[in-house]
Amino acid sequence: MATGPRYKVAFRRRRENRTDYYVRRKLLNSREARAVVRRSNKNITIQFAEFDMEGDKVIAAANTAELKDMGWEYSCSSIPAAYLVGYLAGKKAIKAGIEYAVLDIGMQKVQHGGVLFATVAGMNDAGLEVPYGEDVLPEEDRLYGKHIDDAIEAAVNSLKEKMEAE
Repeated sequence: MATGPRYKVAFRRRRENRTDYYVRRKLLNSREARAVVRRSNKNITIQFAEFDMEGDKVIAAANTAELKDMGWEYSCSSIPAAYLVGYLAGKKAIKAGIEYAVLDIGMQKVQHGGVLFATVAGMNDAGLEVPYGEDVLPEEDRLYGKHIDDAIEAAVNSLKEKMEAE
């Protein structure tokens, strides 16, 4: 490792490839609520956060584990599950008074038509305004799970009706 008075060690979270501080500063300077989307191998989590000097304040959140409680029997890391959790998060954000949010996907790899942008489609369908490019959203057949199984489409529609009723 280099030593000396001119050597500067990068921040720990940057060294661990967990935070891109340049992108984070741009998001925070926008002074808008952030839709923070994080994905693991089994779950997808969406949080709506606002900046505060003591730390980010989470206003509303949704997780695919909540879909299991509502009767979802399929994978919680698929595109239809991402769409549903985005829809649920959008409904919760609107109840909390958020009408507009910017997408924060952190250091995750961007794949057009993938899981991350299926959450954006769900948030926009719920009535929340999240800006996105024209070609990034998955096709509607993929959002409703027709590429996986025909029964998933009925499950997606029934879960959306449950969310509307609440």
